[in-house]
Amino acid sequence: AGCGGGGSRAKPDLGFDTSVKAPTFVTVHPSLVIDEAHNNVHTRDGRFAPFAQLVASDGYEVRVNREPFAASSLRGTAILVVASPKGLPSDTDPAFTDAECTAVQAWVARGGALLLVTDHAPIGTATEGLARRFGIDMGKGEVQDPQHAAPEGRNPAQLVFTRDDGLIGHHPILEGRGPTERVARVMTFTGQSLRGPTGSAPLLLLSDT
Repeated sequence: AGCGGGGSRAKPDLGFDTSVKAPTFVTVHPSLVIDEAHNNVHTRDGRFAPFAQLVASDGYEVRVNREPFAASSLRGTAILVVASPKGLPSDTDPAFTDAECTAVQAWVARGGALLLVTDHAPIGTATEGLARRFGIDMGKGEVQDPQHAAPEGRNPAQLVFTRDDGLIGHHPILEGRGPTERVARVMTFTGQSLRGPTGSAPLLLLSDT
């Protein structure tokens, strides 16, 4: 449920089928909160609309955050989604204060789940303060790999990750609950590189090229 195109032309695929045949949550509906308080590129009703519809179909209660991160604003949240925040007044300024980073770090330590989505420059620079709290280093540029680029696009930054190439990691997110949910191919465009801490599980692995 992604965005088509790139840069300012990116727009949500509103025709994407967001229905879920076997929802994960039927009686209990965990709170999934999409952040909109940090100049975010992706918002619930904007470019992340298909994502919001998909997780709602899976049984999550989808809400929006428009406040600085603090213990009070994070209370009751099961999953916090922070998608491509930018700094102010400059896009490369830190998107979060030290106090916000501390609040999110403490919330995760208490059992909260953070989905931090970062894009190519300048997003990496704006989000690196929060990412470092979890041992993640960001390339803060743009990854290109002509050998594993989508042949139909001829764009070295439009990458294809497949199981046959050994570029898809081993994780429940990619394995799903059964063969019909197993992910075999992922295509990305104009992303940055990430390096996780020891013991982390990379989902999409960059090749040697």
